[in-house]
Amino acid sequence: MWPLLPREDFKLKGTSKLEFADRHMKRRDFLKALRHGLLLAVGGNVICSVKVEGQANGRNMTGQQHLTLFLCGDVMTGRGVDQILPSPSKPGLHEAFVNNATEYVKLAERENGPIAKPVDYTYIWGDALKVWQTAKPDVGIVNLETSVTVSDVFWPGKSIHYRMQPENLPCLTAASIDCCVLANNHVLDFGYAGLTETLASLRRAGLPTVGAGENIDEASSPIRIPLQHKDNVLIFGFADPSSGVPESWRVDEHRAGVNLLSDLSATTARRVAERIRKLKKMDDTVIASIHWGSNWGYEVPVEQREFAHHLIDDGGVDIIHGHSSHHSKAIEFYRGKAIIYGCGDFLNDYEGIGGYQHYRPWLSLMYLVTLSLPSREIERFEIVPLSVRRMRLVQASSEDRQWLTGTLNSVSEDVSTGFRITEANQVLVSSATH
Repeated sequence: MWPLLPREDFKLKGTSKLEFADRHMKRRDFLKALRHGLLLAVGGNVICSVKVEGQANGRNMTGQQHLTLFLCGDVMTGRGVDQILPSPSKPGLHEAFVNNATEYVKLAERENGPIAKPVDYTYIWGDALKVWQTAKPDVGIVNLETSVTVSDVFWPGKSIHYRMQPENLPCLTAASIDCCVLANNHVLDFGYAGLTETLASLRRAGLPTVGAGENIDEASSPIRIPLQHKDNVLIFGFADPSSGVPESWRVDEHRAGVNLLSDLSATTARRVAERIRKLKKMDDTVIASIHWGSNWGYEVPVEQREFAHHLIDDGGVDIIHGHSSHHSKAIEFYRGKAIIYGCGDFLNDYEGIGGYQHYRPWLSLMYLVTLSLPSREIERFEIVPLSVRRMRLVQASSEDRQWLTGTLNSVSEDVSTGFRITEANQVLVSSATH
């Protein structure tokens, strides 16, 4: 088990999130060093890469520094996934058709074979470990879509509740994760007590969070991750009601909750962009992580595109990290900045569940974006397609890669982004705006 710091070391009373990140840089570097030591024993290569044409063929040809970010969609380590880990939560559920979380394990085993339970904390990441070893991202950002709590007080009226046992948090510290976005529709599945425990558990594990908090200041504040001799990475977390976050989860001065946008209007975009501008420093690379839209469907609403463009134009955002959809969606390059409209799920317990198969929801994508510094221009953009089998990330098949490339070509056509596979199984991305 990874070492955990005492709870009192992670209190934020009188300390801003930005100061918190700076103060605990040594802790973060220590965890990252441990992860890299673990990964070096695993080996392996990047499975499939996406590069922006016209850039430096994976190398910085000018001698400039570069910054590599790992981004992905929903990480759902609760419910079924939690049951295969060493310290599972109570398996009881409050769903219409399934009342025990172990049923999701059985579905996965029926689909792809037995799982030797309990698994170790690295098991679920599978081939992703090899990718992290090769890419060595400076910062990893995920949308953590589960409560981390022992609370049994589930949110009434919700059809699905995700809960992960806090003792299983070493599975997250074993991955290349530096920030957990909590602005989503599952972080309060086990009520306010569950949210409080989630925040405390993640702090204790050395995992900074954005997008939810005990009060409006905490929930709306970004996290700044300092990097030696490079830009800092400034991360904001937002949720939009279109993703299914209840209005009652909106944080305010007196109540814990989620940093929930009012809407995606131009007025809201200007307000958000102004706040980002005020907090952004000259040496900050800015990520806006947004939980928005429905679970299924490739259409990108006009209001999402306009909102993303506003944040880039007026807020100085460098990457829009969109999530909520269970499958990947369009990628746009706008004024040299990347907009991922929907990352798709990264890890879940959906194996063996029928329906929506035409989206190939078993595919999980790793987005690796490398920026040149100090210009923050995109030097390289890689996508690594994986697949979930037996609740573990494994290399996607050649046929799945071909299908993914064709699908991304189709859904990204309106934003002038193209994808193609090379003889070396690399998927090249080109953009008319680049």
